[in-house]
Formats: sequence, C-alpha cells, structure tokens
Amino acid sequence: MLDLTTCPIDLTAALVDIESPSHFENAIADEVEQALSTLRDRLAGTCPITVDRHGNTIVARTHRGIGSRVILAGHIDTVPIADNVPSSRGLDSQGRDTLFGCGTVDMKSGMAVYLHAFATLVADPALAHDLTVVAYEGEEVASVYNGLRMVAEAHPDWLEGDVALLGEPSGAMIEAGCQGTIRLKVTAHGLRAHSARSWLGDNAAHKLAPVMMRIAGYQAQEIEVDGCLYHEGLNIVHLEAGVATNTIPDEAWMFVNYRFAPHRSVDEALAHMLEVMDLPDGVDYVIDDACPGARPGLDRPVVATLIEATGGQFRAKYGWTDVARFSELGIPAVNFGPGDPAFCHKKDEQCPVEMITEVSHVLRAYLCAGA
Repeated sequence: MLDLTTCPIDLTAALVDIESPSHFENAIADEVEQALSTLRDRLAGTCPITVDRHGNTIVARTHRGIGSRVILAGHIDTVPIADNVPSSRGLDSQGRDTLFGCGTVDMKSGMAVYLHAFATLVADPALAHDLTVVAYEGEEVASVYNGLRMVAEAHPDWLEGDVALLGEPSGAMIEAGCQGTIRLKVTAHGLRAHSARSWLGDNAAHKLAPVMMRIAGYQAQEIEVDGCLYHEGLNIVHLEAGVATNTIPDEAWMFVNYRFAPHRSVDEALAHMLEVMDLPDGVDYVIDDACPGARPGLDRPVVATLIEATGGQFRAKYGWTDVARFSELGIPAVNFGPGDPAFCHKKDEQCPVEMITEVSHVLRAYLCAGA
C-alpha cells in the first residue's frame, strides 16, 4: 500500500511505478483510495476526514472548521508508457539528482507532493486551512473523459473551496491562468477519379491546400493578460488524405488546434480561427474539442499569499490545464508543481528531486501560514 507520509521523492517513484495511462487508472485510483481511507480510519475521532470516489477520481476532505479551504488537485493518468516505467534515479545532463520515468513531470511528482501535504498536515495544529485533495482521471485525453469535469457536474459540493492549486509542472514556481484550446476537424470533399483522368474528379487535397497555407502563414500573437504574457499558436496537428497512389482523393481532412490567451472566450477563438482559415466551398468543419482559458487572478488575496510564499515569482501558463475548470466554478486557481514542462510526454521524462523537495517545503509553509 502507498505510504503517503513517506518522503515526497520516494512517493513520486512509487506513483510512477504504478502504470496509469489514460483509461487505465483503476489500479492507481485503488491505491490512492486505500491509502487515504487508512488515514481517515486512523484519525477517526480526532480529525474528521471524508473520502469519496467517482469513477477513478478520489476526493478526500478535512472537516476541522478552520474557516477557509485550499484544494490540492492533480491528475493520476499519464500519456502511454514508452519503455519508461518503472522509474529510475540518476544524474541529469546538468549533474542533478533526478527521477526518470513516465509521469515524473506530468504530474505524479505534483500529485505526490499534494498527497504528502494532505496526509502529514491534516491533524497538525499549525494547519491554517481545511484541505481538499483531488486525484482525478482522464486529463491527458478529450475533456469528455476528464474526472475533474465529471465530479464538478455530479458532486460540485466536493469541490467547494477558497483557492485551488493544480500540481501541473511549473518549474517550482507559480504559473498563473492558462491558455484556452479549441480543436477543429476541417474536411474537404471532392470526387474520386483515376489519376490518369484527373479532370473527371475533384481533388479534395487540393481544396484543403490553400487553407493549410493560410494556417502556415499565421503570425502568432503574444498577449498580456493581468500582467502575464501568453503566446498564442494556431497549428495543423494531424492530416490525412488519399485512397491509392493512382487515385484522386475524394476526402482530405486535418485537425487544427488553436491555443489562445485567456482574454478570448471559446466563441471568440472560434470566430478568429474561421476568419484566418477562410474556408472555401466544399470545405467544412466540426468542433472536436474546446475548453476556455483561465485568467491569472493574481489580484486575489489567497493567490497573492501563495505568490509571496514562492518569493514573488510567477509567469503565464502555456497550454491548457484544469485551472480553467476551477475558474468556471468561481474558485481562483494557479498551477504549482515540480518539473520542467518541456519534459512533458517525452520518453526521457525527468524531474530533479530538488524541485520536488522545494515545492513540498513551499506548500507546507503556505498551508500553515498565519496559523
């Protein structure tokens, strides 16, 4: 069974060693639930804790009546394993003591820090806030599978709080807000024919070509929102066409992904995409996925206290994270976790152990501040 009170570095390794690619989180969810339930039973009568489960998402909450509540949330799924489990420990290219393995960055190190803080502080007299810890499934896939979304819809009371921290990798500093994301499937329709008699057909790939050129020529913008600079991006991320090497294709399609700054709504982002692509006749689209961004919210006192605890350092979050879901619930949220986001999803995914220790120390100081 997982020991949530062990060193966060060792707990990270233990979590990494439980394979949990998206849609296969049952084993790790069972382990986390059992560990939290054991903690609940051990503290029964002295520190009331509830442990709830929805699918493969586990939510544990303290009920000490402190008057404020901090949510510590993280996902337990990873991208597919790439011969990088179990974890290993060694030196990185800079000579730092480092954990290697799938999930060390995204985001089992952050989850380990949060679970450790919950387990070791729930009964501590110095704790300044009631705590909620959320370990959820399905973050690395389409939002329909996202465990945090499912809990927000089915049990919104489980997610009540004053501020939420998401353990996404942020280089051990605050990454505020997040970009929104929208993905379109853009399809061109034509008429199949033999390539020796191409004039009898209508080449769908050729119809798609000018749209591709407009996307390729798009100049991404850098936009400042509430003191954070967000870099937008519009890109073709998947492309398919063709029937045979001697056949004019009657269909060609591509996925186009737009990462937009949180000053835009999803509807505004869609309108901007359609303006840029200027789809001709015979080319249509469907929305494959869309999630709003989240403004930084750095002016909120509960967030300002955390920024102060990290030495006043913060930056914009590139990419979409579930801080946007908390933002929709009216809960200010930031990303705060160990690891370099540049190593997310890579075969050589790795996290210096000093970052795990640093985030753990800062988090504990923040949770006990003012007690």
